[in-house]
Amino acid sequence: MMTDIFKCQISLSWHSWYTKFLLGCWRFQWVVLWSVVIWILYGPKLHAATESSSTELNDNWLSRSQLIKQVNSVHNLETLDKKEYIRQRLKVRTTADSLHSDFSHSKQIYLVPLPYHLESRPFLIAAPENFNPGLRLPPPELPSQKNSNSLPSTKPVKPIFLLESIYTDFHNDTDNFGLENLFIEPKAQFRLRNGNKIFFKTGFNYFKQPGVESITNIPFQVGWEGKVDHLTLQTTVGINLFDRLPTAINFNGKVEAPILPLKVSSSGKLLSGALLSANLEQGPYKFNALTLEHQVTAWRFGPNLYWQIDRDTSFFSLLRLGNYNDRNSEVQSFSRLEHKLGQFTVAANLFTWSYQRDLEHKNGYFSPPDFLVYNAELGWEGDIFRFLRCRLSANIGQQRLKGKFDNANSYQSHCTVKLSPNLEVDLGYTFTNVRSHETDKSGYGGNSLFGQLRVKF
Repeated sequence: MMTDIFKCQISLSWHSWYTKFLLGCWRFQWVVLWSVVIWILYGPKLHAATESSSTELNDNWLSRSQLIKQVNSVHNLETLDKKEYIRQRLKVRTTADSLHSDFSHSKQIYLVPLPYHLESRPFLIAAPENFNPGLRLPPPELPSQKNSNSLPSTKPVKPIFLLESIYTDFHNDTDNFGLENLFIEPKAQFRLRNGNKIFFKTGFNYFKQPGVESITNIPFQVGWEGKVDHLTLQTTVGINLFDRLPTAINFNGKVEAPILPLKVSSSGKLLSGALLSANLEQGPYKFNALTLEHQVTAWRFGPNLYWQIDRDTSFFSLLRLGNYNDRNSEVQSFSRLEHKLGQFTVAANLFTWSYQRDLEHKNGYFSPPDFLVYNAELGWEGDIFRFLRCRLSANIGQQRLKGKFDNANSYQSHCTVKLSPNLEVDLGYTFTNVRSHETDKSGYGGNSLFGQLRVKF
């Protein structure tokens, strides 16, 4: 019995060892078999990935796609032996840590989670700018240093003043009593950088009168015009040089402001509105040679009113008060109401003039105590040719001097010739019997030839 038990135990023990040995061999064969299969299937990929990873890490450059391949390979190795799995996992973590230290200088990074669950800590990879130089951000700009040898700016510098135009006025007044006054006065106008205007005016004046030696006058004037808020200011100072008389100074000033809102069309024409101005002037009274010879000067001041009632109707009025150095004074007024009917114009004029004393025979200038002129005017203006525009007008009315009435008529023609876009010439002629000095029984007739040459720049 004991022998049988012992045999049985030996038999069982051997059987157990043999069984374990067979199981071990079977497991080893399967491990070897699966290892060979895995090696055949994945060996080249793992080898290539490992070599690529090593090369890229040595050069501090690693493509994102290659890293993902490594991670996917590890994910497929979950079925491998535990030791092999742990070894591959440590290799990936070592690669991630290396990447984190090698590319820590990158300014922009992406946080990419691993695609397997056991590694929950995200690792850092370089931004795409490091792999494609064309995508790199530009370096920060350094403060520019001034180069004294740098070329000057080519932007044109706006001049301090710019010549805008040159006007030359011509006026020759004569009458049937031998009086002649000639005025030729060019005027150059400049625009300043701030929009204001300055002008220089000079010329040649000539005065001839029966019984009086002729007088030549050379005027010099400097003027300025500008705006202050809604006010327009204008001032002029000058001197007058005479051939046989002392030098005389002259001055005038003007302040203009709108009193009704101004409405202007797209072409620049005033449609409605009103302007009021205050005027002040002082200088020699250039009435004739005798007045200049007596060195008569005058202060004149008063308002002007211009009212554009509608597109075709306007009203103008002025008032002047004058004080003379010969202790005379005057009050002068003029008003005009005008309405346009196409190319035609109808107007009504009223003029009054009165002096404190009549000094015409002593100092030569017309100084009536009571003078009144009123008339009606009919005019036409239009283009004769494309380069020629003319205006014709006639006034018919009455004049009163010292209580006596007489007819007051005048006729005027005025043409503008446009020689070029920047050059125009005006020429006009006026005949009137409105008195400018007292006559006995003979009628008075005055002629005026006037013109202007305009050059614009």
